[in-house]
Amino acid sequence: MASFSGLLQRPLSTVAVVTAAAVWTDIPDLASNRRQPDLGSKLDAPPLTGLTFLTPGAKLCSNGSCHVENFKLSRTFCAPVASIPVMQTVYQYARIAELKEPEKPIPSISSASSDVMYKWHLPDPRAYQVSGDNCSSIKSKAVVVLLGWLGSKQRHLKKYAEWYTSKGYHVITFTFPMSDVVSYRVGGKAERDLELLASHLANWVEEEGGSLVFHTFSNTGWLAYGGILEKLRKKDPSSIDKIKGCIVDSAPVDAPDPQIWASGFSAAFLKKNSVASRGSLPVPKEKRTDVLVVSESGSGLDLKPAFHEAALLGVLEKFFDVILNIPSINRRLSDILDVLSSNQPKCPQLYIYSSADRVIPAKSVESFIEKQRKAGHSVRSCDFVSSPHVDHYRNHPALYTTQLTQFLEDCLLRDCH
Repeated sequence: MASFSGLLQRPLSTVAVVTAAAVWTDIPDLASNRRQPDLGSKLDAPPLTGLTFLTPGAKLCSNGSCHVENFKLSRTFCAPVASIPVMQTVYQYARIAELKEPEKPIPSISSASSDVMYKWHLPDPRAYQVSGDNCSSIKSKAVVVLLGWLGSKQRHLKKYAEWYTSKGYHVITFTFPMSDVVSYRVGGKAERDLELLASHLANWVEEEGGSLVFHTFSNTGWLAYGGILEKLRKKDPSSIDKIKGCIVDSAPVDAPDPQIWASGFSAAFLKKNSVASRGSLPVPKEKRTDVLVVSESGSGLDLKPAFHEAALLGVLEKFFDVILNIPSINRRLSDILDVLSSNQPKCPQLYIYSSADRVIPAKSVESFIEKQRKAGHSVRSCDFVSSPHVDHYRNHPALYTTQLTQFLEDCLLRDCH
């Protein structure tokens, strides 16, 4: 068989564990979703009201600790994208960033579907008033594509999108529903969603002459990036040259590993109840005061999975030991991992990870980084030491945004200064 759902019929207990967990993760969002009006491609939508975002003034202290201060409120525009007509309309509104009157209300465009795979966020026009003219032009034609982690929702990527739009970039936020991942089939819905996104990105590059930056989260976002690269090469090979940078948060693993996949799914199912969400604990101040470090084994600070999590991990590990060896799935994963390992774009790469990550081992990330450097790629990395899986921005906002700013300056904005 070539799908997760088909194999889940054996054994029945695995069906109950995995399917129930997947559905449970979507229940809060199904209960809170409200159907949006179908505006299609109409241009007479009412002015946007009530939407805000934070523009951080981050400060990195000399002793290594981080905090964020001086947040300011301002308006932004977030338009869900679910169809080519809507996307074309967004193209038209994207040019509003070039207006000299940023206070002018920006129309709101919504999809009729409440199950939006990805959204397009327009940049804050005021960002261009603090940049040089040349930099503003580059930013206004750049799209940052955020590829979410397993179980992530649009709301989880919102803070990342707001930071990028506050700097003057277009942003697309893309997430997979947990149910789509659990029911994955080679050539099925998940891959068709990636095909649609890749098609829209290729159209943007062709019509606007813009550039792309990818920001992936965890193994799910990383594999989605590989799938998009594969599809872009088939649709328009020249679009690969428009990729100016890739930021990898909490990944990668360069080979299918049942234990790592089990840890990822367990963390997605249990969310904050998972030990993976805790990361490391700070050591006593009398031992170390400058930074947070991973607790040593036997120190009494290591957290162990609760009984129910350990049981789930055991079931999932056996499950993925079978799943990842299904010929069709194994071949598909191998093809994508080969693209990511040996055929990445010739653009700079930034790897953000943590020694305290309980899902993706730091040694896996560091091993991959070394291989990329040996292959001649421009690679930089930052070990956040103590923050949990895909939680580095929340724990160290100033350091995280500093890394992003420096990377974007080098890979995208160097020529305009």
